[in-house]
Amino acid sequence: MSDPDTATQTQMRNIEARTGHNLESFRQLIAASGLAKHGEKRSMLMQTLGLGYGDANTVVTLVSQDLAPAVGDPLDAIYAGPKAHLRSLHESLITAIEAFGSFEIAPKKANVSLRRKKQFATLGPATKDLLELGLNIKQLPAHARLKPMPPGGMCQYTTRLGRPDEIDADLLAWLGAAFDAAA
Repeated sequence: MSDPDTATQTQMRNIEARTGHNLESFRQLIAASGLAKHGEKRSMLMQTLGLGYGDANTVVTLVSQDLAPAVGDPLDAIYAGPKAHLRSLHESLITAIEAFGSFEIAPKKANVSLRRKKQFATLGPATKDLLELGLNIKQLPAHARLKPMPPGGMCQYTTRLGRPDEIDADLLAWLGAAFDAAA
């Protein structure tokens, strides 16, 4: 699939054709249900309209985004309060990664996902003093700074950093390997 936005638009056209509901009527239906939780809304759409899990999830997500207040830079929320000083370290690491080539930054609630064809890393505050870098790569040489993660997670390794000098040759080599593996 080329563009996620185009795929979502196509999915919504298909949902609208099957159900006869457009985004506004979905919004009204969800509001009238009085349900508050995402999963409850999704289940309601699955039961009342016969939507599959993925279609119902997309509808609830789009309705929720549409109702959410406009937000500025997502990093402002991630690096708020006592974690604000970590943002410059985050930006330094992103600048270093940009030397590898192009990639997408997908903000999440507590971190950002770094993606090429697939996710190669995550980056966000672990504590008020440390960033956590998750690396999605099957095998890296053992190192005191690398923490192997249990199988089945989004990243196989994590490492934490709190100072710019920790963006060193070892860290860049691990990131480069993960970057290349996500091509």
